[in-house]
Parts: sequence; structure tokens; C-alpha cells
Amino acid sequence: MKHYKIQMLDGKNLYYSFLSGAKKIIEHQKELNKLNVFPVPDADTGTNMASTIRSVVERIRPNRCYKTTADAIADAALDGARGNSGVIFAQFLYGMSAETSNCQQITIDSFAESAKRSVQYIYDAIANPIEGTILTVIREWADYIYANKNKLDDFVKLLTSSLEIANKSLLETANRIKNISVVDAGAKGFVLFLEGIIEWIKSSDIREVLQFGLEHAIEETVLDTDIHENITFRYCTEAMMRDCSLSAKEVRELINDMGDSIVIAGSPKLLRLHIHTDNPQDVFVKLSPYGTLTYQKGDDMRKQYEAAHARKWNIALVTDSGCDLPSEIFDQYQIHFAPINIYFGENHYLDKVTLTPEHFFNLLEKGEHWPTSAQVKEKTFENLYSHLASHYDSIIAVHVSSKFSGTWNTSRLAAETIGREMNKKITVIDSGHLSGTEGLVTLRIAQAIEAGLDHDTIVSQAEEWKKKTRILVSVKSLHNIIKGGRISPMKGFIANLLGLKPVITTGNDGGLTMLSKTFTQKANMKKVMKEIANMQRNNKFWNYIVLHVRHEEAASFFAAEMEKLTGRKPFATIDVTPIMGLNAGKEAVGVALMTE
Repeated sequence: MKHYKIQMLDGKNLYYSFLSGAKKIIEHQKELNKLNVFPVPDADTGTNMASTIRSVVERIRPNRCYKTTADAIADAALDGARGNSGVIFAQFLYGMSAETSNCQQITIDSFAESAKRSVQYIYDAIANPIEGTILTVIREWADYIYANKNKLDDFVKLLTSSLEIANKSLLETANRIKNISVVDAGAKGFVLFLEGIIEWIKSSDIREVLQFGLEHAIEETVLDTDIHENITFRYCTEAMMRDCSLSAKEVRELINDMGDSIVIAGSPKLLRLHIHTDNPQDVFVKLSPYGTLTYQKGDDMRKQYEAAHARKWNIALVTDSGCDLPSEIFDQYQIHFAPINIYFGENHYLDKVTLTPEHFFNLLEKGEHWPTSAQVKEKTFENLYSHLASHYDSIIAVHVSSKFSGTWNTSRLAAETIGREMNKKITVIDSGHLSGTEGLVTLRIAQAIEAGLDHDTIVSQAEEWKKKTRILVSVKSLHNIIKGGRISPMKGFIANLLGLKPVITTGNDGGLTMLSKTFTQKANMKKVMKEIANMQRNNKFWNYIVLHVRHEEAASFFAAEMEKLTGRKPFATIDVTPIMGLNAGKEAVGVALMTE
């Protein structure tokens, strides 16, 4: 094939080069996951880099102007960056963009200058730069590009020859960090990205780049990961802050004692934060006065490690934060959950991850904004299912009633996409329930997985378990439920007008209905116990959970009365998740139960 010189790059060249690099990372994401043992062995570097790349591919369009395209790539990467390597890679792209002048086309000299200067952006962003990682490979690659900018007058030759340096640097990462005997996963991702770019500039096959598939078979990589089990901090926590009043250095100092792997990317106008911490909610309590938190993430690295290296079973179980179960049960049964989004004004929080009940009600009492909720995004489920499908034979997801949230539907759409791409069975169940009843359905499925039942049998039996589950809740007021659109405004108006305290239950259609009304909550609670006693005459209870919203005294009453009635203590007594507390209102209390 005849070789043509490329002495200038325009925006379209950059766009298609990026797509080709993206193709290479997405094709090899499973391999990158298996290589991921540093800084923690959570086996998600490939998933995170692919997600970062996807956010760019999905958002940008080709433009002839190099600077316009470079800026668009950087903005999309920062907005969608995930994980330590994803944020570092996004910061590199941001540096390349920031150090590029407003040009329609870029020369080799200018490209080399921007590559060289972008390296400092990465080092400035990281609290504790560690050599022998993606940092080193990018730096040594950029040094080579800069050193040879006047020797080679052709982008094809320059980039092709730079790959040898990048690969040499990559191989050396296996020896630079103590006890790590494999190459760095993030560094490998960067080298794959370069390989994809070089393939494009050599072939210029636009059709192949635009039609690339997202799932390809790869050779298994066997690693000895036993020595890498120690995860110092549990949650890989990220955020986007808009109009931050602090510099990146001040933000780093503010949270420096709250975890490790700190990366502060972007600029105060749009800042991207990454930290490994045990307390994501405390990080955001500290940050919230200084800017608008438009996005948050808190991935459980312990669960990710277990999925990759310590699975108890071959079926993964997923739910959402509307599911109320004790945290130790989520750990015992390795249940993964996706947090529902909660907004106070423009500030974004993750139910149960970056927003605890205490923090939620503190914000609520300030009265600055009335909180709103939003379903889990399809992208969140795609990332989760992509990771789990890399390690499990199949996945079962069970979600809050579709009458209350669109989460079930976004999960279903993501499951169809990832199931098709990765050829894995993913079944998404509408529980028809919420809070403790969603928790009981999830628990029953978890125990069925533990017992060794197959995927299809569990899904079939789950339909029966849903029908045998019920919740009865005494609420002080219908105000929150009506405001959230969960019950008829007319019914609520009449009840409030008369000063009645209703008992709420789930109907057969998965919605909420008023079971009865009294003038005091104490009378309500007796009504609940009478209804449960009537149920027990014809049914044997499988299990039950006592639920409350900041009302331990009432919860203790229900626990004692239920123990008298059933002869057994509650499976759990739970101060419900913030999203459920928002709808039920403060001091609501109830019982969720399932019959045999």
C-alpha cells in the first residue's frame, strides 16, 4: 500500500483517529479489567476507560476545525470520566485541548508542544503521582513526540515510531511498583488507544471505524491476585463541580485526609474530582458549600473485587437503593445496587451512597430546596452490567415498582444492550414493591441463588414471591406522598382536611392505596397490627422487616408487637433509605412482610 504523508491534522482527522482509539479500548476492556491490580484490584479499569471513551463517542460529531474538535473531546471526556485511569486520561485530553491554539489544522510542531505541556496537567491533578502507571507511559510518549518533532515531518511516521517507546514504557510498568508483576491496566489502555489511532491514520477507513462492534472475544489473562486483596478504602468516589470557588489545590487540601488516589482534573469552571474513601457522604458535605455538585459517583470497590476474584455464586444479583435491607446483608449475599438520584436544587446526590438519612434530613430542615428524585440512568446500569457480565454467567436484577420510578425501565434497556453485546442472560424484574417489601423479594432471590437454583427457576418463583409480599405504613401526613405523585390528590385532600392519619399499603397493581384512616398515629399502629393478625390466620409468615423514618420509638413498638404475634424477632429494623423517607415523610413507621 502506498504511503501518503500527513503533515497537518484537521478536526475530522482528529475525530476519526479518536474513534479508532476508542474502538481499540472498548474491544479490549475485559483484558484491561483482568490486568487491573493497582491502585486497588477492583477489576474495573477496562470498564471505566471504555465508559469514559463512550461518553465522548456518544456526544461529539466531526468538525473540520481541530481546536473545536479537541475542546469537544476534552469536555465530553471530563464529563463522562470514570475511575482513576479514566479521570487521568480525561485530564490528559483536557491538557491537549487547553494547550492548543485556535486553529483549523495543527502542525506536528504544535501537536508535540501541546502533548508535552499536557503532561504537567496530569501531574498537577494527582495528589500523589505514582510512577510505573499510565502517568509514566503518557509522559515518556509525549517526551518522544516532542524530541522528534523536527526530525519527522509526517504524523504517520511520528506516531508509528512513538508506539515502540510507549510499548517499552508499558512493559517496564510491571517492575516499577512493588509486588505488581503485571503491566499497569491504565497504561495498557493508553497504548491500545495509540494503536487504534495508528491503524486509522494508516488506513483512513471511515466505514470500519463507524461500524465497529462493542464486543469481541479476547484471550483470557491469568493473574495471581492473592497478594492484592487489601483495599484500603472502599468507595471509588467521583464528582463534577461547576463554578467551584476553590482552586484545585485548595480542594485537594480540603479532602486530603479523607482517602487516597486523589485526582482533581479540569478547571474551577468545571472540575472533576476522584478519591478513594470510606465515607463518600462526608466528602460531599465538605465540598457542597464551594460549588454546585452536578454529578456524583460512588462505586463499591470491595464488591467489584469480589465480582472479579471472590464470587460466591455464578448468578449476580442487582437491585436499587429503594431496596431496604441491612448493609451486612448486601455484603453477605454480594448484592450490587444502583443508587437512585436525589437533587436539592442543582446539587446532585446518590441515595444511600453520598446521602445518608441524617444528611438528607439536615438538608431538608434547612428548607433551601425541596428535594426531587430521578431514576437511575441507563448509562449507570450499562457500566454495572458490563462489569458483572465479564465475571458472572448471568444476572438477575430486581427493582422498585415501575409505578414509582422509571428505574426498572432504564435497567431493562441497559440489560438488553449489554446482554446482546456480551451474550449473557440478564433478567430485570419489576418487584411491584418498594422499601422493605422490595428488600424481602430481593432477599428471597438472594437465598435462592445461595441454594443453587438455576436462573430461570428463580425468575419464575420471584413472580410468586412478589404476590406474597405486602407493606403497611402509618404516616403522619400525606403531604410528601401527594407531592411526589404517589397517591390521588383528592384522597389526600380529604384526609388532610379531616386531620386523618392514614395507613398506606401497596395494591395489586404496584401502586399505593389508603387502607384505613384514624385521628392518631397510635390508633393507626393498632390498625396495622390488627390487619397483620388477620393475615396470619390464613398464612404463615416467611419473614418481616420493621421500617421507620426517624422514629425509633414507634419502630420498637412494632417490633415488640410483631414478636408477640409471630414468635420471632424482625429480620431487621431499618431507618429507611432517604428516597423512601422523602415520600413517606418524617416519623412514618410500618411493617413489610412476606408469607410462605
